[in-house]
Order: sequence, then structure tokens, then C-alpha cells
Amino acid sequence: MPRLVPDVVPAGRLRDQQQPVLTAADGVTLRPWRRADAPALLDAHADAEIQRWHRRRLDSLAEAEQLIAAWAQAWDAETGGTWAIVAGEPAAVAGRLSLRVRLADGIGECGYWVLPWARGAGLATAALTALTSWALADLGLHRMELVHSTANQASCRVAEKAGYQLEGTLRVAMLHLDGWHDMHLHAAITGQAGESAA
Repeated sequence: MPRLVPDVVPAGRLRDQQQPVLTAADGVTLRPWRRADAPALLDAHADAEIQRWHRRRLDSLAEAEQLIAAWAQAWDAETGGTWAIVAGEPAAVAGRLSLRVRLADGIGECGYWVLPWARGAGLATAALTALTSWALADLGLHRMELVHSTANQASCRVAEKAGYQLEGTLRVAMLHLDGWHDMHLHAAITGQAGESAA
């Protein structure tokens, strides 16, 4: 069935280019995940705080490698991209930042986590700010969204510092290990307040 409105971002915008490496503030870099990152990914999914807010478990290096391969396939399928947040000297995987997209609608949804050793240093905010700037200005998305449990105050602070305005609460919207959670919905939109911070 033909669309009545044009695609906001034309098909091919992701698959026709390599997933970019993005430079963020404070020495943070976002780069595609590599197979060699599988041990760091497996360790991350064993962290109690990451398990608290996320719904995936990894039990082996093979599963971590499969997940990294699936992230690369998602870029080619134009459903999204996943970046390793890299920081420190020597550079090490400090976290993950994901972007799911609906190109035709011009909408992206992002999520993030940071490893215990990197928490509290502003890495997630720097990474989210860089990704949002690229997604709105370079990729051409119109709206970036993120949702998090209302109990996850750290995630809320990251969203706000990166210029994502709180738009409301999705009631009893996501099942976590400890039950159903209300979720905050934040957004950054091209040409509106929030974009300058993002």
C-alpha cells in the first residue's frame, strides 16, 4: 500500500554506509562492537545492576559473539545500530549504546548501560549526546526517544543531561525481574529545545 507522506529518511541511509565511529566529549568514543569484545559483553551481562534494568542474559562467549554479529546484521537491515562506549587509557569497553530506528517515520529509540568501573564519570551522557547529534543532524531522524524505569534515577539523569525532555510516564509498561515498572518517556526533537544540548 503506497504511503501518503514521504519517508523522513530514505531507505539505504544506513546500509549504504559503514556504521560510523563517533567522537564524544571527555575522551569517549563510540565504535561498532567487535568479536573480540565478547568477553567484556559477557562480563557486563553478569553485572547485577545491568541485570536489574535489562531483560537479556548471556551464558557463554559464543552467545556474546552471536549477539555482536546480530547487531552488525541490524545495521545492514536498517533496523538500528549498536555501539561500544570506549574510554580510558588504554581504551577499553566501558558500556553499550543502542539505537533502533524507523527510518520512514524519522524516529529512533536509544538505550544504554555502563560497566561498574565507568559509572559516575559522565560517560553515558557524553555517548548519548554524541549519538543524538549524529542521528538528528547527520542521519536525518526527526525524533529520538528513550524509555527507562521510573525507579532508575541514574538513567533519568543521563537523559536529562543529554537534552532529552521528559514527556510523560507509561504506566505499568515493562516487565522487569521484580515485576511491572512504570516507564519514563523522554525525547529529543530536531529544531526544539533539547536538540542544542544533544
